[in-house]
Formats: sequence, structure tokens, C-alpha cells
Amino acid sequence: MARPNLLELVHNRVAFADGAMGTMLFQHGVFLNTCFDELNLTNPKLVAQVHTDYLNAGSDFIETNTFGANEFKLAKYGLADKVTLINSAGARIARDCAGGNALVAGSVGPLGIEHIGLGTTVDEQAHRAFAHQIKALIDADVDFLILETFTNPAELLLAIKTATEQTNLPIIAQMVANELNQTLLGGPIEEAITRIAVEPAVSIVGLNCSVGPSAMLESLKLIRSVTDKPISVQPNAGLPRDVEGRRIYMCTPEYMAEFAKRFFENGARIIGGCCGTTPEHIRQIVKAVSAMDKAMEQQAIRPKITIKTVEQTQGLEPIPLSQKSRIGAKLAAEQRFCSIELVPPRGINLAGIEEKVRTCADYGIDAINIPDGPRATSRLSPMVTAVKVQQAANIEAILHVCCRDKNIIGMQSDMLGTEAMGVKNVLLITGDPPKLGEYPDATAVFDLDAIALTTVVHNLNRGLDIAGNELSEPLSLTIGVGANPVASDLDREIYRFRRKAAAGAEYAITQPVFDVKMLLDFIDAVADTSIPIVAGIWPFTSYKNAEFMANEVPGVVVPDALLHRMSAAKTREQGRALGVQIAREMIEQVTNRVAGFVVSAPFGNVRIALAALSKITAEEI
Repeated sequence: MARPNLLELVHNRVAFADGAMGTMLFQHGVFLNTCFDELNLTNPKLVAQVHTDYLNAGSDFIETNTFGANEFKLAKYGLADKVTLINSAGARIARDCAGGNALVAGSVGPLGIEHIGLGTTVDEQAHRAFAHQIKALIDADVDFLILETFTNPAELLLAIKTATEQTNLPIIAQMVANELNQTLLGGPIEEAITRIAVEPAVSIVGLNCSVGPSAMLESLKLIRSVTDKPISVQPNAGLPRDVEGRRIYMCTPEYMAEFAKRFFENGARIIGGCCGTTPEHIRQIVKAVSAMDKAMEQQAIRPKITIKTVEQTQGLEPIPLSQKSRIGAKLAAEQRFCSIELVPPRGINLAGIEEKVRTCADYGIDAINIPDGPRATSRLSPMVTAVKVQQAANIEAILHVCCRDKNIIGMQSDMLGTEAMGVKNVLLITGDPPKLGEYPDATAVFDLDAIALTTVVHNLNRGLDIAGNELSEPLSLTIGVGANPVASDLDREIYRFRRKAAAGAEYAITQPVFDVKMLLDFIDAVADTSIPIVAGIWPFTSYKNAEFMANEVPGVVVPDALLHRMSAAKTREQGRALGVQIAREMIEQVTNRVAGFVVSAPFGNVRIALAALSKITAEEI
């Protein structure tokens, strides 16, 4: 079986590195004063076990256990004469574990000596040491070299120069940055990366070690602006703490996975871990980022199916927006409307949601938003829920329709059924991939994305089906789409929004927004589309809830200032009251710039949403 190719891999998708070797060896009982590199000779089974654990967690490549296997560091253990043996053994162990399915990176670290890069005899000694180690790794059949944890750019440049004299294998060159976004010598990290990235032999540049994921994210944002080469990031699992004589890394796998998603959103093409990370950290990182990467890939290649536009076939005269629904009439008259979002139940009992709907209607709420499998969960059919909502009270439903679960034929059938059942408002979204939810092995269909589905429904409103055949009468669905004013790639979000508008969208509802300025900036950026924008609002219920929104919900950004405010709430009642207050402040600040509000009912509590809309007081929740 042909091995994967590193550069092809990072071009096609994000690649996953492994995590800490030393941390895992220590957990298996190896003393800290042991030469970890020598274990390639004295305990190869243990080294192989660590490699295997990372591969089983989803690593695309494993690093040889040779980070310190140079003559200077080995000399401290009386092993300077075993450079070739230790590096060759390390590469063979990794190769046997990787087989033909994964790659092997030859790990080379700094030499641990000073005054490199001053043009003295030290440089000659360093050159010989690097050459000795690198040759052993190349001869033992590594797939590429990873020069990592360098604090001095001059030493890294020397290592790169030495490597290029011996091989044309790809090189990953990684520097260390501190929490001030500087090298450990004090220079700006982006300047150091600029010096490294211009080297033709360097295929990928990046950061590893020293800091946790939060600080590394800030450094990533800086270096992405100085190079167009792929970037790798391998943070520590936070800063270590001394606990009863042991160095403990405090970042949980879930916390690391959340930041891994942010690394991905900010352009990282290789994501892994360094000190303190374990196979479980990597497993959670792979799970979190693979889902996002797959969704981005699908969006990049969609639509797979060509949808005929109304310009290609004449069709029927569409029904005016003002006559489609009560929501449509308000939009056409430029009147704001208010909706509350209620998630369908997990079972079949609708009594609870029907009671909540009647409460909303009593307080003058215009509509109920019905999500479609949010975060790739499985609940009662949203169409059935929408129909029951409208039957329960004199109120309209806004039915979310996502592209994940049905092919184009099924989606068109559902749109016809939606019209037939009297549900007149739809919100068309691409949808979260299954790997984000409770059924990660479920098949994602994604025949269409939200843009293409908007075209489909727009054509149905002209009496044309997906094949261009004329229907007996047009549909009259009010077409809504999603928008994310805080998207990490805002240019792409604006581009897609414009395409949705061109495809026939009649209004948009945003993700829950907590940064008012970013919402207003987004509205200004797409003002020429003339699509009314409805602001999504989520009232926090507690500091824990605010943290969850900040860290666990894709596409949501919670400013640190709001997290700090919510941290002041010490009781459940205080949390709800403060969350309602913050929601009201946001509503007041943007009310003159939006077409309405969709307020989520946290944990199904509609009274919190009603309080956020000032329909009741916080004390009445």
C-alpha cells in the first residue's frame, strides 16, 4: 500500500499530529531522570505502545522518539556514541507501528547549547551534530522531518540548512512562542516565522510547546499573516503546575478540542499536541476538527447537482411576499416581528411544547422557530412539530430545513408537504455534520447546501420543480436563510450571504449574537442586498451556560466582557436575571437596525425568552 503524502494530505484536509511522548512514558512509570530517547533500545515495546495509542486516537503521523537524540544531549547520559543506533531504532519502531496507513516524522529538537548562529566554531559543531542525527533518521526511512521546539531562529535555520544538504524530504519547522507572542529570545514570533518561512526547503511552518492552547491561538493569528505556507500548531496541555512534586498539565481533552476548532478556523493545517497531551486529547481533537473540516469540504464542493434557475424556464408568477404569510407581510411592510425558538422533543409527547406555544401566543409573539436536528441530534420531526405548533395556537411556525439528512428529491418533497400542511415560513440551512452530534457514524447526504436549496425553493415559488417541470400552481413559502456575523472567515460568510440573496432569500436570521458591533458591521457590509436581517438572541442562564455557548457551540463568539459579567452571578436566580438584562441591552442597541428578533428559550424555558423581549419581568420567570 502506498503511503500517504504529507503535502497532499494537508492540501486536501487538516492533518492530525500525535501528542506528547515524554508525558506518556512518564505515565507508564519511566523516571524523569531517564534518557527517554534510549528507550528505543532498552524498551522498544513501550515506545511502540505509545505510538500505537496515538494512531488509534486518529493521528495521521507519529513522531519518532528522537527529540533529544543528538550527541550533545545524549552525552549527558554517556550515550554520545549511540546517536545512529538510537535514531535508527526510533525510526524503525515508528515505521513498524505506522505501517502503510500513517506517516512517520523524524523528530529533531534543539541541541541544548548556546551561541549558535554567531559564525563561530559552535556553528560547525552544531552542523555536524544535526547532520549526524538527520542522516540516521533519513537512512531509517522517515517520511519527513519535523524540526521542533526551537527557541533560537538562527539554530532552526542552521538545522534546516543541514537537512537540505542531505535530503529533499518535506520539512516542518516549528518555533516556540511565549504568552507575549515572542520567541523565548524576546523577538516577535511573526518576525521569526517570516525568516523561517522564506526558506524554500521548508514545506510547513508552525508553533509547538511552551504555552497552552489559548496563548498559541493568539500567536497563530499573528503568523498566518506573514506566510502562505501551511501552518502547524502543537500546544502544551496548558501550563504545568507542580502538584506534590509532579508536573501536572491541567487542560482537559475537551478544552483542547475546543481550541483545536479555533486553530482550524484560523488556518492551521496540522493540529496536534505537545507536553501534557495524551491520546485522549488527540482523540477529542480529531473528533471535533474532523467534523468542521468535512463540513467545509462539503461546502466547498457543493452544489453537486445543477439546479435550473427561473431565468432558464419561465415558470409562473410568484405570490408577493406580503401575501405569503403573516411573517412575510410584516417583512414586506418593514415591521419588526418577534419569534421564540423551541426545540422539538426527543420523544413523541408534544403536550409540553404546545402549552409553551399557547403561552407565547398569549403574549403576542409572532412566530415559533423550529430547529431541524440542531447540532446533529435526532428529535421529533420538525415538520410535524411545526404543524402541531400552528394547530395549538394562532401563531405561525418558522420551519428550519437543513441539507444534511435528505437528498434533493426528499427535500423537494418536504417543501411540497410543508406548503400542503400550511406551514408558510422556512429557514434554509446547510446543517451541522453528523460527527458533531450523537450519531457520528450516520451518513451525511449534503446533495445541496443552503444556497442551492434556496434556489430550489425559489423555483418552487415560481411553480418549477428541480427538473424544470412546471407545477400546477406555485408554492408560497417565505424563504429565510442563516447568517453568522461573527464567522471566523467573514469574507467567505459575506460572499455566501450575497449568493443566498441572489438565489432568492427574502430574510435572514443570525446565529445567537453577543457582540453587537460585529452584528452591526455585518449588517453594513451586506446592506446592498436589501435582505432584512433578524437578530438571534440567546439569554444566558448562568456563567456555566455562557461558557458553554462560548466554547461548545460552533459559530458563536461570546466576548470576554460578557463572560466576566456573568461570572458575578452566584445563584440560579441571579444568573437568569443577569442573562435577561444582557439580552435586553443587546435588543435595545440593535432594534432600529434589524427586522426583528428570534430569541432562544434556554432549556425550553419560554419565560426567559419572554422576559428578554420585555413581555414579562425577570421576577416572573
